[in-house]
Amino acid sequence: MAMNRVQFQAGLSLPAFYRQFGSEEQCSQALERARWPQGFRCPHCQGDAHYVVQGRTHKLFQCAACRRQTSLIAGTLFQGTHLSLTVWFLAIYLISEAKTGLSALALKRQLGVSYPTAWLIQHKLMQAMARRDDGYLLDGIVQIDDACLGGEPGLPHSDVIAR
Repeated sequence: MAMNRVQFQAGLSLPAFYRQFGSEEQCSQALERARWPQGFRCPHCQGDAHYVVQGRTHKLFQCAACRRQTSLIAGTLFQGTHLSLTVWFLAIYLISEAKTGLSALALKRQLGVSYPTAWLIQHKLMQAMARRDDGYLLDGIVQIDDACLGGEPGLPHSDVIAR
């Protein structure tokens, strides 16, 4: 039997995750790079000169040209949150690493938040992943790991072919 390359691909270990995203500053920098790969641009005037307003939970940019303020989390699934980005990033890691899914109760325990907060985080992340997946159309031969999708009743799993 051939080894499943997808199943054994390198992932991000928990210690490696914490080295990369263990502090609020690291998470903030990662989000800023993801939002503005070439640096901050004002969403109103497209200016790149800006100030960072101090004393906020999440980074707040003020455009030097038009003086509009833009939060780092504005327009993202983190918008309006009072949670630290480290909690959100850990939730993303835990949900994406859980092959069989992760319940809101398990997420509550792992993150140390209330059940309603864990439920909201889980649903926001699942909704974002579903929206992202909407842009993909499967084509050709489709291999599914540890799952059976469709097919004729009574046929062995190896005889099931994606149509």
